[in-house]
Amino acid sequence: MDVEHLVRMANQIGQFFQAQPDRAEALDGIATHIRKFWAPRMRQALARHIAARAEAGAEDGLLPIVRDALQVRADLLD
Repeated sequence: MDVEHLVRMANQIGQFFQAQPDRAEALDGIATHIRKFWAPRMRQALARHIAARAEAGAEDGLLPIVRDALQVRADLLD
């Protein structure tokens, strides 16, 4: 699984939902979209990438709204 491709796809989803005026709805929309349309292995690969980059103190490449959605709505991603 090419994690850079997953990051790009997640950011594209984030760009779409970023236009919504209600930030909470945007975060829910991002997390819900990823939950519905990404296979569990894709979500797990992205989660591992985020954790590894955080542990190394490195940038994960995600837009802030995507990162927030994945943190705030982690319950939707299991």
